[in-house]
Amino acid sequence: MKFTDKFKAKKTENQGNPANEAPKKEKKPLKQKIKDSMNKKYLKNGSYSVVISAIFIVIVLVVNMIVGSLPSKYTEVDVSSEKLYSISDDTKDFLKKLDKDITIYQVVQSGSEDETIKKLLEKYDEESDHITVEQKDPVVNPKFTSEYTSDDVSANSLIVVCGDRSKVVDYNNIYESSMDYNTYSYTTTGFDGEGQIDSAISYVTSENLPVLYTLDGHGEKELDSTLQEDIQKANIDIKSLNLITEEKVPDDAACLLINAPASDISESEKDAIIDYLENGGKAMIFSDYTEESMENFDAVLANYGVERTDGIVIEGDSQHYAQMPYYLVPTVNSTDAISDFASKGYYVLMPYAQGIKQTDNLRDTVTVNSLLTTSDSAYSKVDVNSGSIDKTDDDVDGPFDLGVSITETLDDDKETQIVYYTSSNLMDSQINQMVSGGNEQMIMSSLNWMCSSDETSVISVPSKNLQISYLTLTAYDVSFWKIMVMGIIPVIFLVIGFMVWLKRRKA
Repeated sequence: MKFTDKFKAKKTENQGNPANEAPKKEKKPLKQKIKDSMNKKYLKNGSYSVVISAIFIVIVLVVNMIVGSLPSKYTEVDVSSEKLYSISDDTKDFLKKLDKDITIYQVVQSGSEDETIKKLLEKYDEESDHITVEQKDPVVNPKFTSEYTSDDVSANSLIVVCGDRSKVVDYNNIYESSMDYNTYSYTTTGFDGEGQIDSAISYVTSENLPVLYTLDGHGEKELDSTLQEDIQKANIDIKSLNLITEEKVPDDAACLLINAPASDISESEKDAIIDYLENGGKAMIFSDYTEESMENFDAVLANYGVERTDGIVIEGDSQHYAQMPYYLVPTVNSTDAISDFASKGYYVLMPYAQGIKQTDNLRDTVTVNSLLTTSDSAYSKVDVNSGSIDKTDDDVDGPFDLGVSITETLDDDKETQIVYYTSSNLMDSQINQMVSGGNEQMIMSSLNWMCSSDETSVISVPSKNLQISYLTLTAYDVSFWKIMVMGIIPVIFLVIGFMVWLKRRKA
């Protein structure tokens, strides 16, 4: 039998025997097959989703833990207009120089913390390893404040401690307020947290505080109250000085202030001042235009190579004055005396100033640097009683310095330092407000330059205004915006309107 015949017989035999037949697979309907396939697909995709979600949650938790451990200065943005929750670059530089450990206690009951002060203290704690901030609850520790003061300490006040020295920063001094005579209630006008804390740190870390002597007896102007507060906040002690009775500037003088005398000093006073300066003294000098003879006063200036120009400076460039041509807005030059201030971009407003000229007989050891400068279009009006500010042939051509710093290197590593401004109106509060505190900051910057030493670090940060921010516009700016608002912008809208009307008419 052939092989094919055997195979056919075997196949026939198997087909006839039901036991030998293979079981048939039950065919599923197409709808059921699709449903099963989709269930498997969803199960697979769902597993992926669960895994990815779990990984994402873990990543978020880890990132939150990392961010939560970072200092707030890296995770929080101070969007307040006055930067209430930030510290200035001046304070940061001041804190970098600290070499003593300081503890700042916030005296307040738990749950009643002033959040603004609390956040500000966090910035100090993060900025310096030498500063530690702690909260003391007067309910839990009723006798804590008695270790540092016998006075009552109001809630949210601060106590700054360094070794045996301490200073209380009262809460009422942190927030400034003024009387609103419309409602006869007090309104908060400023926040001085940074300034007060810096002042307290400077106080507790300084062994010998500088003394500023103010020359009296010649009709000098009194210090403006705002500037006086700034000087005291810088921990500079202010004392009056009568050179007629004292005969010389005291040895403990960190600086001598001569504030626009109305009459001349005597020859003996001149000699005493020059003797003090030639031995490494420091002086801040202001002068105002006067028709009085000031021979001895001018002799002090001449000894250091500068003299006053006759008359009052009139500015011919509208970009360098505000309101009137004798309300000068000079260029601020960056020098050692005001380098920090110059970098901030503030304006300075200086009404009724005189020009400063350098003399020809300047000693080689004396260096005169310009702080404030007029434009080339400025001139000095010699005849101030003429009734006109128009330039005449008798007037003196500019440009002029309105403020200078003078240094002289002496033996024994001593250095004479003088800052001279030709208008005491710089210190007027109303003038200062017109430039958003620019005058005040410049004066304090130059005073700090002279009063700071290796043993004493002087800093005075102005309070942050919570009410008004002044916009300083020169005469050029005012004219420009008048032309823009009253001329160019209306014309542009008229032209656009005419073109739209013309297009619609043609359509």
